[in-house]
Amino acid sequence: MIADSFGRVHDYLRISLTDNCNFRCFYCMPEEEYDFTPASRLMQTQEIIQLAKIFVAQGVKKIRLTGGEPLVRKDAAEIISALGKLPVELVMTTNGTRIAEMLPVLKEAGIKTINISLDTLQPEKFFMITRRDLFHQIRANIELLLQHKIKVKINMVVMKGLNDLEITDFITWTKHNPIQIRFIEFMPFSGNKWTSNKMFSLEEILAAIEKDFTVLPVKAEPNDTAKSFMIPGHEGSFAIISTMTAPFCSTCNRMRLTADGKLKNCLFSDGETDLLSALRKQEDVLPLIRASIWSKKKELGGQLTTHFEKLEADLIHNRSMITIGG
Repeated sequence: MIADSFGRVHDYLRISLTDNCNFRCFYCMPEEEYDFTPASRLMQTQEIIQLAKIFVAQGVKKIRLTGGEPLVRKDAAEIISALGKLPVELVMTTNGTRIAEMLPVLKEAGIKTINISLDTLQPEKFFMITRRDLFHQIRANIELLLQHKIKVKINMVVMKGLNDLEITDFITWTKHNPIQIRFIEFMPFSGNKWTSNKMFSLEEILAAIEKDFTVLPVKAEPNDTAKSFMIPGHEGSFAIISTMTAPFCSTCNRMRLTADGKLKNCLFSDGETDLLSALRKQEDVLPLIRASIWSKKKELGGQLTTHFEKLEADLIHNRSMITIGG
């Protein structure tokens, strides 16, 4: 069991396979020309598997694969197949571009839920956000997942003046489709040009939806990061991840392993623990893991301590989102 000083048991590990991505979304990786981590400094296939086994032996029950874009990694299939043999729930967050070619591997590994990052339902706006003309390919891949009975969650980062007017369009999508839309408050990371006036809050998201739909709350599951809701008569549902205005830190059970083998005990932590170097020196990494999680702050990495409207993003010490892992 891995626990922190506040008694929170950590049994959910997010593993970033790469900081590379075939998109260039400004809130994640703003620069078109981006210096990706050299392959030699990334966790290799067997290192990922070895570390995953250590975490599983300590009680981890769920592993989420993230990136960058995890499926652009050349050995992604090998990694997914190996992790699929572990006694955990294996899930993934992806931009959805390579779903069709990877589907046999995903199914064989027992992946039953996939989160797709999609911030707009307008092809032109999608190109503006991602700088890639792949909207229709992703929509087709979402349909493919549904056809194969894989649960789909759509991650939509809501940004005022950019896509907040599309909230009801996403809700309408759930009418005849068994998907969950996860509206995410815009969060500050290094280089993503976050300002408080771009933030669209939990209350604002709910207000926008309740203008046109009847909204009913859904009972939370243990360790939920999202507040879940349903709309009578809709096959799908929606949830709101309100990190900025109503965080879920008190029940957090998550750990993050970056693509270069650093353990972050919180998305907003200003420090990290180098597991990969220790592993390559054949040192015992378990004491490092335990020490990292034990030192976890009570909430939001100890950095986001003021109301978001007073937050100075430039004073936050962290990586860019793409190098943390979504």
